Amino acid sequence: MSAHLKLEAQIRDRRGAYVDLLQDLVRTSRGGEAAIQDFVASRLELLGCQVERIGYRRRDLEPDFELAISEAEGAATRVSVVGTLPGQNGSEGKPGLLLYAHPDSEPVRGVDRWRHDPFGAEIEEGRLYGWGVADDLVGVATMLAALEAVLGADLKPQGRVVVASTPSKNRSQGIVAVLDHGYLADAAVYLHPAESGAGLLEIKAVTLGLLTFTITVEGNPPDTTEPTHTPFAHLATDPLEKAWLLYRALADLGNERARTVRYPLVEERVGQASGLLIASLQCGDENSPTRVARECHLAGSITFPATETMASVQSQVIRTLDAVVAGDDWLRAHPSKITWTMGTEGSEFDLNHPLYRVACRAIAEVTGETPYLNPLHASSDIRNPNLHRDIPTIGLGCLAGNLSQTGEVDEWVDIEDYLRAVHAGARIIVDWCDAVS
Repeated sequence: MSAHLKLEAQIRDRRGAYVDLLQDLVRTSRGGEAAIQDFVASRLELLGCQVERIGYRRRDLEPDFELAISEAEGAATRVSVVGTLPGQNGSEGKPGLLLYAHPDSEPVRGVDRWRHDPFGAEIEEGRLYGWGVADDLVGVATMLAALEAVLGADLKPQGRVVVASTPSKNRSQGIVAVLDHGYLADAAVYLHPAESGAGLLEIKAVTLGLLTFTITVEGNPPDTTEPTHTPFAHLATDPLEKAWLLYRALADLGNERARTVRYPLVEERVGQASGLLIASLQCGDENSPTRVARECHLAGSITFPATETMASVQSQVIRTLDAVVAGDDWLRAHPSKITWTMGTEGSEFDLNHPLYRVACRAIAEVTGETPYLNPLHASSDIRNPNLHRDIPTIGLGCLAGNLSQTGEVDEWVDIEDYLRAVHAGARIIVDWCDAVS
């Protein structure tokens, strides 16, 4: 019997066990990240992996593809759990594979609005519900189940397989700690559901760079002790008026970039390669409509393809703001202040790389449909191995929805697509690492 037929039979026979695995992870998550990582370590040990826990602090990592984080953000100690299955004797030179997913989720809140127990792993009409199940407990379960399926089918990968459960939220960069500890490979697969709702048919191989920022604009209320500023408004400097000048300049910059920045993979999907969004303009108090505010705050973001750098895009934004400041008497004397709150470089992938072909073939065999590339997810964790250690990396995962990070309730994953993702992940291990009976 061929390796693929063995694998198919194994997954068919063990499908109930793989669903149980995901349910166990959701129930375990009630105890927090440490409990999940203990669970992962024990499962990897049962699979015969060499297991290491890597404790690290984010502030001690120095990835050069994102903005530095604050001391407060990086002070906490986090733990990545890594399981290694060495390649077979005599198989030196066989390609190795790194599988990774993140065990941490959004802070638990708003569960009173849930119809399902967020830690009960309830199943209804083909969906499994749970807090963080789609982001990214199902990714953790997928890589554990995929490796278990390969070994359970008595298939032995000749290349080394590394499985890593690595914190990711709030730029915690657990995968960077893993890479810095020497857990490298010829290729990597990030197991995470597609936020687009496309499920397993979507592959992430390109990620846009992302910058977020806030801008503070100073104003000057009228010189009066009167509680109502309206009669004196013409004597004030309204920060909203000055903020609007900056808003319009940034909107014009966004339009200019839409015309001039080229990146066909993204343009073919949404018509332009770069986006610029001012998501918030806050000024004054809606309950005090007779008062001139002292400050106005804009918050926005900008995406860019891997052909640009964070530094070049930041410079472009700053030049735009500086031009507005130079043309306004008040702003020249009281310049606006920009703060970059987050930034990541973009990452691209050679679609002719063997890993992409292996993944496409595996998904097509499992689903009966040809997968396609999604180049629109900004700041995806696929960037980390690629940019930090030049490891070709793709991302894939099952159908999921109602992510808690977007304020939704009753986060879920589709059970059948989860099982297909397990099958596809196992096929990738078998084909990439040249597994033999």
